[in-house]
Amino acid sequence: MNYQLTPIATIRTDFPTKFGVPRQSGLVRGLKGTIVFLPEYRDPEALRGLEGFSHIWLLWDFSEARRSGGGSRSTVRPPRLGGNRRMGVWATRSPFRPNNIGLSSVRIVDIRLHTPDGPVIEVEGADLMDGTPIFDIKPYLPFTDCHPDALGGFAEEQNRVAEPLKVSLSARLQTAFDEERQEALRGILSADPRPHYHADAERVYAMEFAGKEVKFRVANGEVQAWIKGEEQ
Repeated sequence: MNYQLTPIATIRTDFPTKFGVPRQSGLVRGLKGTIVFLPEYRDPEALRGLEGFSHIWLLWDFSEARRSGGGSRSTVRPPRLGGNRRMGVWATRSPFRPNNIGLSSVRIVDIRLHTPDGPVIEVEGADLMDGTPIFDIKPYLPFTDCHPDALGGFAEEQNRVAEPLKVSLSARLQTAFDEERQEALRGILSADPRPHYHADAERVYAMEFAGKEVKFRVANGEVQAWIKGEEQ
């Protein structure tokens, strides 16, 4: 039996490419996104009651992370483990799975029912690329969705030893963004967006963020970041 999922919306974010996107939702709380519904789902009545919730779940499509030729594998190499160890696909949140469905918990910042794009939901803490198709939206219920005694497996073990990096933004880079985006960029860089198996202190990385190309390198626990065109 074949099943088909139809997107109901897309999200607008500051990430036109995958590199730099936080590895989980909520890691960089200041990152903003706007959920824009497709024309056939732009009925304000569909959002009635949502104003009473602080967070929502997003179910979305890993649209830019599909294997060539399709198919999936039973094991994957989680970036959190440096890409050197394999884990069962069901023990990871890898995008390479039988159904390319992502799950994110984000905080509602604002709900605007009447805009040129119809009703939109402003959120923060998103870990999605710009234009990502969204399949469904569900309210987050703290009395059932929150499990304070839950175990995080190997992901939690790795997180314990990962200290946030210090971040230094060049003066020109700071003037390129408002304070809100500067804070979001600091959060992204402090979590070290590099592949975990990269440790070359001389290597320069580049990521697209909010319409600018940000370059950075990491050495001795500190990130030095600048904007394209600056000499470093």
